[in-house]
Amino acid sequence: MKISATILAAATLGSLFAAPALAQETLNFGIISTESSQNLKQEWVPFLAEMEKQTGFKIKAFFAPDYAGIIEGMRFNKVQVAWFGNKSAMEAVDRAEGEIFVQSVDAEGNPGYWSHLLVHKDSTLNSVQDVLKNAAELTFSNGDPNSTSGFLVPGYYVFAQNGVDDPKKIFKRVINANHETNAMAVANKQVDVSTNNSENLRLVQARQPEKFANIKVIWTSPLIPADPIVWRKDMPKDAKDKIKTFFLTYGVAAPGKSQDQVKKEVETLAGLQWAPFKPSSNDQLLPIRQLELFKNRNKIAGDANMSETDKKAKLAEIDAKLADLTKRMAALK
Repeated sequence: MKISATILAAATLGSLFAAPALAQETLNFGIISTESSQNLKQEWVPFLAEMEKQTGFKIKAFFAPDYAGIIEGMRFNKVQVAWFGNKSAMEAVDRAEGEIFVQSVDAEGNPGYWSHLLVHKDSTLNSVQDVLKNAAELTFSNGDPNSTSGFLVPGYYVFAQNGVDDPKKIFKRVINANHETNAMAVANKQVDVSTNNSENLRLVQARQPEKFANIKVIWTSPLIPADPIVWRKDMPKDAKDKIKTFFLTYGVAAPGKSQDQVKKEVETLAGLQWAPFKPSSNDQLLPIRQLELFKNRNKIAGDANMSETDKKAKLAEIDAKLADLTKRMAALK
């Protein structure tokens, strides 16, 4: 399902959420394309229906064929609130007026999730080194370029740390796809290796156990911070207050909320593979920014076509940014 309805321009956004017509106003909620729109709709519609009921806004799901579509949707105010991964959230914060306000929590209580490399269960590949050694003979399905777990994290830990600045240079063939497509491609032997993550694999296991049985995980990343929810930072305060209250009380006992309602909300969250949300901010992106800088540093350091003067200047710039990030991360502990 693709919904591209727009609302009033940013210049009139202040009046958009003003009383007394609040219940009639519209918020477009962006949902990144981790899998097919049909599956995403099934998972998200119950949650968005509750959001509509409890906030008074008319909530419309906004889908796009790739992550960039949701980022651009927020940039041009066609999306006011969105679920992102950390990498795409970073893009939304940096160039689409985005701001993180809450963070999802893993259904099993984990503080985040993990990126994986997948192969077919019958594959002779059993490690990253096996993949790199045989890459010239392998087809690789990478993630969306704006995906944290599908692209950025394996891009750094699997490739950059092993001296590979671009997977396209070493594999026989490289394509990009969403998590669901990548998992199915491996299970069906359409590609040799793909990226994925722990959250999507749980969905595959629940929905298509026979396909899941054909998948082997050969690499697991360090923990990735859980997915953020982002709003446009220029939204009116009263609108933000309503939305944030909804997220932080959803699935949680609160005055005036029955046990049956809490149970229903918890079940809806379980359909998204989540537990109740927790507050967050743009600071959760600091380790992701660090990864991106490390990756860029390795690429520049290995660029044989760049002059030593330019290289030295660019590396010094990156090192200064990394030092600043280290200080900021230390201050949060």
